[in-house]
Amino acid sequence: MKMNENNAGIEAEKLAATFLMNHGLKLVTQNYHCRFGEIDLIMTDAKTLVFIEVRLRSNKKFGNAASSITPQKQQKLILTAQHYLQQKGQSACRFDAVLMSKTDLNDIEWIRNAFDA
Repeated sequence: MKMNENNAGIEAEKLAATFLMNHGLKLVTQNYHCRFGEIDLIMTDAKTLVFIEVRLRSNKKFGNAASSITPQKQQKLILTAQHYLQQKGQSACRFDAVLMSKTDLNDIEWIRNAFDA
């Protein structure tokens, strides 16, 4: 049975969380959403809160995984992160991206500080 896009996205997020935990990050929450958008993973790296966008792009017809995090998507992520920070009261944070072309631990590219707020 072929995995549909939604299942592939869920699998990619689980794989990304495992990969990042193996690199010392701690999971805070998954799929945080508010009226501004959704953040796939929120984790901590030491004392820094990390907002993580997970992108799986198996078909490069419309660009690679990194190029799919457009300025508009970045703005939605920033607004969603600001909403989260207002609720939780934490300030030190960064935005990372986890990029994949297939759901495989050996095919993960982790970009720390992928963009700034």
